[in-house]
Amino acid sequence: MSLTILVTGFGPFPGAPFNPTGPLAQRAKRARRPALADVKIVAHIFPTSYAAVDRELPELIAKHKPDALLMFGLAPRARGLRVETRARNALALLPDAGGASLGRRAIAVGSPTSMKLRTPARPLLAALRGLRPRVTLSRDAGRYLCNYLCWRVAETASTSTGLRLAAFIHVPPVRRGPRRKRDKAMASLNDLTVAGDRALVALVAAARR
Repeated sequence: MSLTILVTGFGPFPGAPFNPTGPLAQRAKRARRPALADVKIVAHIFPTSYAAVDRELPELIAKHKPDALLMFGLAPRARGLRVETRARNALALLPDAGGASLGRRAIAVGSPTSMKLRTPARPLLAALRGLRPRVTLSRDAGRYLCNYLCWRVAETASTSTGLRLAAFIHVPPVRRGPRRKRDKAMASLNDLTVAGDRALVALVAAARR
């Protein structure tokens, strides 16, 4: 059975001039594994803006009709990978990369406080366990653009779009350049690429079931 998987990352944002999730999504598109032989992988990098998510997500779903989404986002203070399982109906008042803030505390006023993501959490956790960096499950995707995308995807999945699964993985900052003593514990982009490939294979396997 052929599948289409949409893999997304984000661009830079205030406080994060380099966001590894953009290159990570592009590398996932080039993944070559037997399990992905009949899989169409579409990579997309969202500008870190609320308007971009609202505009581009529906366009991507309508154009590519993905069976599953694999989303990556940067958690600047994280030390490991986090597989998110819920989207929170919550917003920070922090501006996005374009300087815009939605100016409210909830994404959808009057809606539930959270929504589950259609995430094969346990298979993803098993696929990523033992890698660098370590992986955990999370029920809190924050209040910024990563959580906002999770919420919009959960909304989309609740309609009859054909979207079977959606997984969001928060990644930590990466080491750039030669390893130095003060950042020797940091993961590299290559470490994240290995994790991303395994997550992609696990998501594809779950989508086939």
